[in-house]
Amino acid sequence: MTIRFKTMPSPVGTLTLVARGDALAAILWEGDDPARVPLGAMTEVPDHPVLAETARQLRAYFDGTLEAFDVPLDFAGTDFQKSVWAALLAIPFGETRSYGEIARAIGRPAAVRAVGAANGRNPISIIAPCHRVIGSDGKLTGFAGGLEAKAFLLRLEGVVAPAQAGAAGFGAPDLFDYAAAPASAGATN
Repeated sequence: MTIRFKTMPSPVGTLTLVARGDALAAILWEGDDPARVPLGAMTEVPDHPVLAETARQLRAYFDGTLEAFDVPLDFAGTDFQKSVWAALLAIPFGETRSYGEIARAIGRPAAVRAVGAANGRNPISIIAPCHRVIGSDGKLTGFAGGLEAKAFLLRLEGVVAPAQAGAAGFGAPDLFDYAAAPASAGATN
């Protein structure tokens, strides 16, 4: 199956939108590690209907006028990864969950590290909101788009009031202490 892509500018950098057939397969970050979401050869098709609609919805999200996305999704991964990604889709706009809460939600309470690894391989960032997953201590942890982008997205969703946001980068909130996720957790998204 041909994999198609288009790029779009955003407040968190250039995003690459990827479609497989008639569904969105990935949203990749600028400088994303190709091994994080292996896709193979891609063809640029800026007017692909799913990619155009995804770009429209993302613009509305960044403008603050969209809280829920409605594009067909095509997750490629293991059954466990897909269960984690489905749990991400269930996190409401403007709320966060810990890796432990996700593990409990999928019925695997001891699989916190595996949840972190699956979260880090989430191919459809922003729409499958891995940015809403934080450490059990409330700290921001690894994110493929970078911690400043994660903080920006959370602030955009009202998790942190703009008055609480710092001036650096994308407006990283002062409310959160930044902590890199343990390498063994694989929590990079």
